[in-house]
Amino acid sequence: MTKTVPLFDAAGLAQQRFRQSLRDSTQSETPPSPALDQRQRPLHDLRISVTDRCNFRCTYCMPKDAFGRDHAFLAHDEMLRFEEIARLTQLFVRLGVRKIRLTGGEPLLRKNIERLIEMLAAIDGIDLTLTTNASILAKKAQSLRDAGLQRITVSLDTIDDTVFRRMNDVNFPLARVLEGIDAAARAGLTPVKINAVIKRGINENAILPLARHFKGSGHIVRFIEFMDVGATNGWRMDDVVSAAEIVDIINAEIPLEPIDPNYHGEVAGRWRFKDGSGEIGVIASVTEAFCRDCTRMRLSTNGRLFTCLFADHGVDIRAPLRDGADDDALLRAIAALWQSRDDNYSERRTANTPRQKKIEMSYIGG
Repeated sequence: MTKTVPLFDAAGLAQQRFRQSLRDSTQSETPPSPALDQRQRPLHDLRISVTDRCNFRCTYCMPKDAFGRDHAFLAHDEMLRFEEIARLTQLFVRLGVRKIRLTGGEPLLRKNIERLIEMLAAIDGIDLTLTTNASILAKKAQSLRDAGLQRITVSLDTIDDTVFRRMNDVNFPLARVLEGIDAAARAGLTPVKINAVIKRGINENAILPLARHFKGSGHIVRFIEFMDVGATNGWRMDDVVSAAEIVDIINAEIPLEPIDPNYHGEVAGRWRFKDGSGEIGVIASVTEAFCRDCTRMRLSTNGRLFTCLFADHGVDIRAPLRDGADDDALLRAIAALWQSRDDNYSERRTANTPRQKKIEMSYIGG
């Protein structure tokens, strides 16, 4: 018999379906794989935030005025344990997930993160990656690779040390991030992807230097439009440098041509240098319909599931997990949440869309 446990304090149809799935002890059939949402999007990607802490205070993510010295981060027991994350990941794989990305905060700040990677790498059929600010990557790259990590993404918004120190707002030097990227490449965490969030008036002058610096390196720079995630980053549409503008800036000096996505639902539009020396990606998270092919669910550090990057609430899976719900009940609950999903925020968003209280990127994992 499936144990009945209370679930989710948020209201709404998705939460009701979760509770019903856990209460129904007579249901024995396995949910379909892959699970499809209301817009027929499969569940393919799971982003797992392993910590809400970060040692940077980037102005578009964790600005100091909102995340100061007195900010209350999660207590250790509030965070999902490694065993809980591994168990949930196995259930997600049964529902069709094939790509797992570890995020934060800064995931390399989570103690013994290599142990979690070992546990996840033992699960068959997944692509296991991690996104980091690379502040301590130089000393961890080889141990991450040895643990089973396959690839890595580094957040780096400029190749100018002065601008970089100003953007991370803790005076962290660019050279140590570049050392981390080199160490990742030596360890075989390739291709290294470089994520650069472009904000007008701050670092749009970094677009060409970033493209030039990594051209021919085998690494892939992905330029990201400044997004209205959360409620503390001061987002304005006027601050957005569009994907089209980014491509035009690079193409004017280094000719580009579009190439096909690697898989259905890939976030970044792909462009290669016509001389064959590599490629870039451009993520049009504001100016184009970012949601249309979205296949991602997000698991927060404290065990809440989010079906959208722009969500204002999630549903708690930690409570039933710790209260004894069995795998079948959890599987049905996760499937019910995805199958009821109808998120399409970026298709509805306009320049006049009011800023609502949304979950911060540092909490949801980006």
